[in-house]
Amino acid sequence: MLARSRTLPSRIHHGAVEERHDVRHYLQVEVQPKAQAETEAINPLSNYSKCFDDDGRLKRTGTFWTATAHIITAVIGSGVLSLAWAMAQLGWVAGPAVLILFALVNIYTSNLLAHCYRAGDPVTGHRNYTYMDAVKANLGGRKVMLCGLIQYLNLFGIAIGYTIAASVSMMAIKRSNCFHKSGGKDPCHMSSNGYMITFGIIEVLFSQIPDFDQVWWLSIVAAIMSFTYSSVGLGLGLGKVAESGKFKGSLMGISIGTLTKAGTAVTATEKMWRSLQALGAIAFAYSFSIILIEIQDTIRSPPAEHKTMKKATLFSITVTTVFYLLCGCMGYASFGDLAPGNLLTGFGFYNPYWLLDIANVAIVVHLVGAYQVFCQPLFAFIEKWSAKKWQKSDFVTAEYDIPIPFFGIYQLNLFRLVWRTIFVIMTTLISMLLPFFNDVVGILGAFGFWPLTVFFPIEMYISQKKIAPWTSRWVGLQIISVTCLFISIAAAVGSFAGVVLDLKTYKPFKTSY
Repeated sequence: MLARSRTLPSRIHHGAVEERHDVRHYLQVEVQPKAQAETEAINPLSNYSKCFDDDGRLKRTGTFWTATAHIITAVIGSGVLSLAWAMAQLGWVAGPAVLILFALVNIYTSNLLAHCYRAGDPVTGHRNYTYMDAVKANLGGRKVMLCGLIQYLNLFGIAIGYTIAASVSMMAIKRSNCFHKSGGKDPCHMSSNGYMITFGIIEVLFSQIPDFDQVWWLSIVAAIMSFTYSSVGLGLGLGKVAESGKFKGSLMGISIGTLTKAGTAVTATEKMWRSLQALGAIAFAYSFSIILIEIQDTIRSPPAEHKTMKKATLFSITVTTVFYLLCGCMGYASFGDLAPGNLLTGFGFYNPYWLLDIANVAIVVHLVGAYQVFCQPLFAFIEKWSAKKWQKSDFVTAEYDIPIPFFGIYQLNLFRLVWRTIFVIMTTLISMLLPFFNDVVGILGAFGFWPLTVFFPIEMYISQKKIAPWTSRWVGLQIISVTCLFISIAAAVGSFAGVVLDLKTYKPFKTSY
């Protein structure tokens, strides 16, 4: 088991090559351009370009389909399960309209962001490997720090939201079997803490996957799982509508005075908070722009990365929106104004219990993958920064080859092992403290939607294309940005109001379902 440096480049001493064992810098720590003579000395093989990209890093292998899998894994997350509830707050008119509006905004701004992957020329320009790199190249200044703070806080929050959602689905499996055995007589109350800890242990293991490019298979599995549980939710909704013979719900959403499951009547103020919170839930259901650049950095070239990414984005969001409309609308049609906050775990459905179990297992598997898709950019940022700051520290920069039967050689890094484990423990503990699924989803959607999905992509595009102020195009882009800002503020206010209401009956670490 030999340690090896992950930060020092290859060197030539008196014409002899001092060979590096890891051709690519760890986590892509800046690769300096080499002189032609040095390149030839180190890489005498004629097929060097077949193994390495234009910047000297290992050749990317991503395609339209792997990018689509990453996007669908990121987009069709736990947010889809809260859409029936969101529809119930907004009604048959505003609900589908808001969903389609968010989809159109996401497609448009994602296309703008895809153009910012390379600085200057869209084919040969310098590559920006992360969202922050793109902001630095196009905007610079304090906006880089602001972007990093918002992006990584949002990723941290999403990890918390997914931990809560996974634990709820794990409990739903146990509770559905409990309901089935007791014939619905036993309320089957239980704590979520043990399930959150179980999910945390699973994520500690998967978090040791070194980088984003190596989780493509997990994304494909997760994407399949997301379609599985969405299809189950859709099928159960259709079955319930067919059984009752009518569509429930109203044009304007939940009515003032409606009795909730808690036994309280909805007031005019609560109706407003719920409607605003629903906007945050829908925004969260489309939150993937924060990792778009990182996904684009896995795509091989040619053709130009932005062309493949735009096709993948259009296809993924179109498919996702159709699913969202079907699941959200069928869930609302099934339950009407009393649609549960989580379609498959709110126990509007009891039978067939085995189908509910399959759907909830699919949710857990999907969230295991989605957690990694969202957290890998945060892991990479911290590890890249640490590798630069402590270049001579073996704890930070050394890798150890660990032979694993039937797998091959695993490159163990002690810093990665310790830091990622601490990160998962932190997200698990916070999830146990604040297990409010709908409120957390709304806050995350509101917090990340405007700055990361709208503001920075628009500002970067204006800067890159040198769009003059007060031209018709500039004004149009600013109208989109300001409108989305107001939507984000409204959604944040509604979601925080929901947290305040939940805290009135909340006891730390003692939440039961």
